[in-house]
Amino acid sequence: MMSREHVNPSVWAVPQLSMRWWPVFLRNLLVWRKLAIPSLVGGIAEPLMWLVAFGYGLGELVGEVNMGGQKVPYILFLASGSICMSAMNAASFEALYSAFSRMHMQKTWDGIMNAPVRLDDVVMAEMLWAAYKALFAVTAILGVMLALGISQSWKLLLAWPLLWIVGVTFSCIALIFNALAKGYDFFTYYFTLFLTPMMFLSGIYFPRTQFPDWLRQITDYLPLTAAIELVRPLFLDQWPSNVAGNLSLLLGVAAVAFWLALALTRKRFRT
Repeated sequence: MMSREHVNPSVWAVPQLSMRWWPVFLRNLLVWRKLAIPSLVGGIAEPLMWLVAFGYGLGELVGEVNMGGQKVPYILFLASGSICMSAMNAASFEALYSAFSRMHMQKTWDGIMNAPVRLDDVVMAEMLWAAYKALFAVTAILGVMLALGISQSWKLLLAWPLLWIVGVTFSCIALIFNALAKGYDFFTYYFTLFLTPMMFLSGIYFPRTQFPDWLRQITDYLPLTAAIELVRPLFLDQWPSNVAGNLSLLLGVAAVAFWLALALTRKRFRT
């Protein structure tokens, strides 16, 4: 007779992943293609409005920002941080509202798992799909920034894979809240208590050197801070410092968050 542990393994068991996540990813892509244009417009309109309003409006008042002794136009400073915020928001929205609709409201996940597809593969597909949506949105925003002449550095090509990693990290974090949510209102906690403070503490709108030392040291460990520290120098035609540390922070948070999200999702489906 099979043991209970073999039949019903721990929710904390090592993720059992295969390439069966790909059909789930492709299914999301095919559905999204029907609404691609309004989704794209909605995904890039708000961050671009923020960029224009603050970059050109407030930028005229601020002028330049002191970055380690280098004077940087405020719109360039803002653009290099807001692109990371856009990746964070796009991945979070997809891994929360859209994934929750497929999991809970539409019961799409239940239908998928009637086929030989594990829950682990479904969660993996949702994470990668949210990261893809984030990358698609920031690519369009980067194109507009280049057209406006905000930055012309060829190093921005390296920002593209970094922003995908940002999307992966925040989609993993968002899937934790997706597994815990009973309704859409629950996501207010994520945006109000987690994302919003991070946006103001990670150096998007003003340098973190304005903070007291103790607060700046805390913000060093925020995933959005790590993303900005990697991407902002590329906008300035420079190479980022502490690449290994910041990348390790993003990938480490992604790995831990994915495992936690998977465990909570397994527990939810068992109950």
